[in-house]
Amino acid sequence: MTLVIAHRGASGHRPEHSRSAYELAIEMGCDAIEPDLVPTRDGVLVLRHENEISGTTDIADHPEFADRRTTKTVDGQTLTGWFTEDFTWAELQTLRTRERLPGLRPASAAHDGEDPILRLEDLLAILDDAPRPVGLVAEVKHATSFRQEGFPMDALFDDVLGAAGWRGDPRLTVESFEKGVLRDLRSRRTGGRLVYLQEARGSAADEVASHGSLAPTYASERSDEALARLADEFDGISVDLKTLMAGTDSRAVDDPGPVRSAVVDRAHLAGLAVYTWTLRPENRFLPGPLRRGGDVAGFGEWERWFTSVMRTGVDGVFADHTDLAVRARSAVGGSA
Repeated sequence: MTLVIAHRGASGHRPEHSRSAYELAIEMGCDAIEPDLVPTRDGVLVLRHENEISGTTDIADHPEFADRRTTKTVDGQTLTGWFTEDFTWAELQTLRTRERLPGLRPASAAHDGEDPILRLEDLLAILDDAPRPVGLVAEVKHATSFRQEGFPMDALFDDVLGAAGWRGDPRLTVESFEKGVLRDLRSRRTGGRLVYLQEARGSAADEVASHGSLAPTYASERSDEALARLADEFDGISVDLKTLMAGTDSRAVDDPGPVRSAVVDRAHLAGLAVYTWTLRPENRFLPGPLRRGGDVAGFGEWERWFTSVMRTGVDGVFADHTDLAVRARSAVGGSA
C-alpha cells in the first residue's frame, strides 16, 4: 500500500523541519519523515530544505550575521541570502524556524520562533523515541556542489548514521537528485533503500559536472532501457506529480478502479519502486479543475486529487499535511 511520507514533517501545520513538525507528523500517523540535509562550516548536517535559509529562519533579524549575506550560484541557480556552510553549528543554534509560506499558511506561521534548527542526529533521536516504527527518507542535497566546497556529503551522512546506530537500519531510505552520492553511500555500505529523484526537466548536477551539455536529461532516464539500468543500482525513483499523472484523468476519482500512470507501470515492470512529490491541499497547488473559490490559500478538492494519485499504485507519496494524506489513503482502502 502507499506509504505516507511527511514532507519536511507535518509542514502544512508547523514550520518545516522543526521539532514540532516532526513530532506532529508522527502523531498524525506518517509512515516516514523526509528531512533535507545541508552542511555547516564545521561539517554538521542540519535539517533545512536548502542551504540558503533566509526564508525558513529568523536569520535576517540577527544583526551579528548581517555581513554574511551574500550571493552564490548553487547547481546553476543564483541565490542571495545566508548559507548554512558559512556558519558553525554553534551559530546556527541561535536561530529559530519560520514558516516558508506565511501567506498561504498563517496558522503555521503563528508558530514562528518556537523551535530551533535541528541536526540529523536530533531527528534520529526523535524517530528512536517514537511510539512505533517510523522511517527516515533522507534527501542528500547538492552533493557535487558541496563536495567541490570541501563537504563530502556521503561521508558526513554515513558518520552520523554510524554514531547513532542507524547504519543499515531497516527504517532507512536515502534519496538524491544525483546518482553519484547514492553510489558512494552504497560503496560505504551505509545501507537502506536508495532512491533516485528526477526532475521533470533538466539534468542531474553530477551528470552536468561530468558531461556538460552532453549530460543525459532526467526525461531520458525514464525510458524503458534507462529504467532497467537504474534498477540494477537503485531501489526506486521519485518523480514530480505532473510526471506521475501525465496522460491520466486526475478527476476521475468516483470510479474506484485504478488510475493508469505510464511511469508507475513501466518503473514497476523494471523492478523499481515509485514515489511522488508533493501532495498539498491548497488551491495554489491543485490542478485547475479541482480548485474551489478564489483564495489560493483555500483548500480545493484535495481528496479527489490525493486519492487519484494513490490509485496509480505509487509506492509512496510526500505530503505536507500528513493527516489529510492518511485520510485519503483510508478512502482508497488501504494502509501501510
